[in-house]
Amino acid sequence: MYPISDFIELESNILLEDEEQYAARCTGDLLDNLRRYRLIDLFSGAGGMSLGFSEAFGQPFKSVWANDFNQFCVDTYNENFGPHCVAGDIVAILEDGKYEVPEADVVIGGPPCQGFSLLNKNRDGDPRKELWRPFLEVVKRSGAKIFVMENVPQLLNTFEHGEIVGLAESLGFKVWQDKLTAADYGVPQNRTRAFIIGCKFADPRVLFPPRKIYFNSKPNGKQLSLPFDREHYLSKPLKWRTVRDAISDLPPPVGTEIRNVSPPIDLHFGRNPTELSRKRYRAIPQEGMNRFDLQRIAPELTPKCWIRKKSGGTDLFGRLWWDRPAFTIRTEFFKPEKGRYLHPEQHRPITHREAARFQSFPDEFRFTGSKIEIAKQIGNAVPPLLAARVADVVRILLDKHNTQWTYSQKKNEAESCRAYAAKTLNLS
Repeated sequence: MYPISDFIELESNILLEDEEQYAARCTGDLLDNLRRYRLIDLFSGAGGMSLGFSEAFGQPFKSVWANDFNQFCVDTYNENFGPHCVAGDIVAILEDGKYEVPEADVVIGGPPCQGFSLLNKNRDGDPRKELWRPFLEVVKRSGAKIFVMENVPQLLNTFEHGEIVGLAESLGFKVWQDKLTAADYGVPQNRTRAFIIGCKFADPRVLFPPRKIYFNSKPNGKQLSLPFDREHYLSKPLKWRTVRDAISDLPPPVGTEIRNVSPPIDLHFGRNPTELSRKRYRAIPQEGMNRFDLQRIAPELTPKCWIRKKSGGTDLFGRLWWDRPAFTIRTEFFKPEKGRYLHPEQHRPITHREAARFQSFPDEFRFTGSKIEIAKQIGNAVPPLLAARVADVVRILLDKHNTQWTYSQKKNEAESCRAYAAKTLNLS
């Protein structure tokens, strides 16, 4: 996260109006009095999105209710946020009437995305594409003024996307959407997700998407030149965080099971690969190598199916680069045949702890369940640091709404709001 000096500057710009208040803010006198907004998290998984919202500037959001179908995810969520995550089918819960949806300021969540994913070959007619409907029903029942829906980029511009926007607008929301790359917001992973944000009292496009805080210093191998586009970047963005930044301090993993020791070592365990797999790892020792390098160097070790497949899949059986972000972490990151999941120099796949760090989970976050279930929780999560930057936007909207900040008082709504955003989000 950011230094406390940056936190104070952002907070002072958002909430305070004169030097006396600013001085009080700097000494922490107002910290305990900041309003905390009530948060509902649906399809919560382990709680990556809730963690991001809870760790946004000023920690303004407090989870009051959550739901996931997977009991292991529910157990992890409750371990970290308190016993208010309910296990079960959200449709059945809403129909049952046993659980009353509590009041909330914000509803967040990522309805299961397999229905839109390019990895799903049976996307047409997939019922998981319809789970945004109970999501918006909870938004309605809770009285939330803002919602944030996260999904795969393929959701945008689909028929279902149009339906989501249409129903949200019928409930009184103004809606905007965009694709965000996690690496642009401090996550050491090049992962792109779609976010749809709805707001009842303002047009969210005046503040969303949040300006990028990190940048790719060498796109396509070329050094990026300054200055930056101030509409999309902070004035002094930092270079993308890398694999080296995230995991270089970790020792070689020990054993093949979760250990009852302090983090980060508890989840820093390996696998027990076959000798054939070990030979394959050793055959491609340099960072960035992949299955095509294996086929070139050691065709006798290359699976026949890879030899027959002449194109695509350049990340399969690939090594990470030390000085680039990790690639998208999925639920089977411990299987190098599934993606670019080999350690940059050690002859092994990445560990659970390394994957969690690539997702920006702090070591202190407590995962529960088997190692397979924890891998699913890590891979399916919204990176908390990415969620936190979205939460900053939501917090600004709510804070200004609750201090009688009205767009009607502005001569030019869009320009004035953009100017406000530039002021509040500039941490330089």
